Amino acid sequence: MANPSPETISHVPIEVQWVGGLSFEAGRPEGPRVHIDGNAQTAPGPFDLLLAALATCASADVVTILEKQRTPVQVLQVRVEATRVASTPRRLASAVLHFHITAPGTTIEKATRAVELSVTKYCSVRSSLIADAPVTWTVELPQ
Repeated sequence: MANPSPETISHVPIEVQWVGGLSFEAGRPEGPRVHIDGNAQTAPGPFDLLLAALATCASADVVTILEKQRTPVQVLQVRVEATRVASTPRRLASAVLHFHITAPGTTIEKATRAVELSVTKYCSVRSSLIADAPVTWTVELPQ
């Protein structure tokens, strides 16, 4: 017997408004908007925002996990390095998330485990990406 499909829930609609050239405004109805530039000249491009969404999604989970461990984050920065498939559509081939975290009281093991749980279990953006696009990570704590 095949596995049943997971239960689904609706997400708030996202509206995209063309504002000229390859520029767009996007966001939830009646919510904040983000400027997107299809050429990534005057604002982040769509692929930039995909990578930012991946890093932000994972980071939000890391902040929550470290707070639950009573080692609240003071600084968290993520640099995303990605590769794309050369042919059209130039989809994500792989990404590496480089986390730099300052959370007094945490250890490299605990911070790394928080990142691992986020990326492999909790991050909905990561789970929405194609399975054969590996997403890996590094974690650095200041000395």
